[in-house]
Amino acid sequence: MISILSLLSVIFTIIYVIVVLFLSRGWLRLRNFTFKDIQVHTKVSILIAARNEEDKIALTIDDILKQQYPKEFFELIVVDDHSTDHTAQIIASYASQGVKLIQLNESEPLNSYKKKAIAEAIKTATGELIITTDADCRMSPLWLATIVNYYNQHGYKLISSPVAYFEEKSVFERLQTLEFSFLIGLGAAGIGNQMPSTCNGANLAYRKDVFEELGGFKGIDDLASGDDELFLHKVAFAYPGSIGFCKSYDAIVFTHAKENLKSFIQQRKRWASKSVKYKDKRIVALAISVWISNLSLISHLLFVAFIPSLFPVFIIQYLLKMGVELWFLYPVLTFNKRRSLLIFLPFLTLLHPLYLIYIGIAGNSGKYNWKGRMVR
Repeated sequence: MISILSLLSVIFTIIYVIVVLFLSRGWLRLRNFTFKDIQVHTKVSILIAARNEEDKIALTIDDILKQQYPKEFFELIVVDDHSTDHTAQIIASYASQGVKLIQLNESEPLNSYKKKAIAEAIKTATGELIITTDADCRMSPLWLATIVNYYNQHGYKLISSPVAYFEEKSVFERLQTLEFSFLIGLGAAGIGNQMPSTCNGANLAYRKDVFEELGGFKGIDDLASGDDELFLHKVAFAYPGSIGFCKSYDAIVFTHAKENLKSFIQQRKRWASKSVKYKDKRIVALAISVWISNLSLISHLLFVAFIPSLFPVFIIQYLLKMGVELWFLYPVLTFNKRRSLLIFLPFLTLLHPLYLIYIGIAGNSGKYNWKGRMVR
């Protein structure tokens, strides 16, 4: 019986290796994007949904106002989502610089406040291209020009762009940065393989007319999260081959890792909750295979505690997993200039399955705390 379980563990690990190699192919198929001239004929609406971000929102707004893109061709709309601090006042202080403030004031409770905020902003947006980011993000002065030029050159209906953590203060945050790089690379790889699966709303662009044509968030508005990848799936279904990934360092948006384990778990539960809405069976199959392979690694480790003779098989399984993750992460971390983080990979390879197994269950079976509110 034990030998059969060990064999299954190795088989699941081999499946995981094949999946990650497939993803690696997708990442490598994406070409690095560069441009020479800033094209100015596209009107852009940058949207931010903000709740209790008084300590960071001004930095984000300042970065956007410093973009090397003609002011008359972009607008910034910030939606205050019932903040209880000074977020709204800070946003309002930028009115003389053209920043528009919208404040949510609905009386009935919602489950998806962020989708409501974005939808309200899009109603007033005048841009052809919508770009969403978060209230705690930082970006280079070429961020907007890079994404718009990518849009103009390729004509995609939706564009996912890279997000990265920075300014880490602890080993825990550096481990998050490494793991998050894998997730961003995974989303890019799916697009490279013409099988879009995930993206991040902190750096997402799409045509306004496509959003309106597809009914916005209708059909996916029963979940608090999903303004990014569930809408990605809607676009991918309606317009196959119309999604791109802007693989440019200048297009990266930077944000911060979570300071403690509790907030990290809440964030990952929120992200995992979106998987119940996946309709593409290929994506579901990939997600399940990854979850099972991680479960098999931990199960095998438990067997080793009782049957030490299984340790060599566990080591083979562990090395296979770490080896293929190194193969995938090396070019991703080279792209975002964080290759030094690979020193933490041996630890992450072993720790990652522990939280992934838990999140895979918890993220699809209950509520979680988001911005001080319990949602599902």
